[in-house]
Amino acid sequence: MNSIHFKGGLTLAIAAGIAAACSPSGDSGASQNATTVDSSDPQQVAAAENPKGDKEKCYGVAKAGKNDCAAGPGTSCAGTSTADYQGNAWTYVDAGTCLTIETPNGTGSLEPIEA
Repeated sequence: MNSIHFKGGLTLAIAAGIAAACSPSGDSGASQNATTVDSSDPQQVAAAENPKGDKEKCYGVAKAGKNDCAAGPGTSCAGTSTADYQGNAWTYVDAGTCLTIETPNGTGSLEPIEA
């Protein structure tokens, strides 16, 4: 009976360790490099959300059901956009390319596109 309890505790400890290692807050250097972000500047916000700078959120470029998140009212998240190039649904694209992506509705945007 003790061995079963031990295995369960060990499994829980391993799961907690994995979760902590995968958590963005697990980066001990993050608090040392904190900077002030102007929330009215979409490029600063995008850079703060993705400190590596290799990807950025781009609104209005995803095909229906292919968004990464933020698909607006009535949807839950990734893969829930209901229309091609939905303005309030975003997908990650290579940093610096969003504003150059052409769609039938115009170019991509770093902020949600109002319909």
